[in-house]
Amino acid sequence: MDLRSRSRRALLAAMPVWAIASAVPALAQDPQQSAARAATLAWLELADADNGPATYSTAAKRFRDAISGEQWTAGLRSARDRFGPVKRRTFVIVRPPESGKDTPPGEFLVVVFRSEFGLRDATETLTLEREADGKWRVVGYLIR
Repeated sequence: MDLRSRSRRALLAAMPVWAIASAVPALAQDPQQSAARAATLAWLELADADNGPATYSTAAKRFRDAISGEQWTAGLRSARDRFGPVKRRTFVIVRPPESGKDTPPGEFLVVVFRSEFGLRDATETLTLEREADGKWRVVGYLIR
């Protein structure tokens, strides 16, 4: 057996190990974080369409208890107008919030995106709360 044949066999023998190793990160992804990220993207799609009332109605109860729909819609439009239409959004991280004395009881995650808008770039930070029905809903939105 020549060197070329041995190298080819070694490469073929290593391929299944490589294929399994490359699949491990996908399998290890936290399903709660994936669900929170999906909920965030769905909510941002409504915000990108300038649908303030829909972002409000799909937000967490804690969010809706803190501000009226009219106030939220006006505030969202005002904040987003300074950036222009979204061009591209890049996922950065899903992480638990920093805990502190003012952290309310509940289960929360923070989702961060770097976003390119028509007028300027921004970081979008959304806080989600897992509500009693098990669904993640937006409880906070910061764009800067």
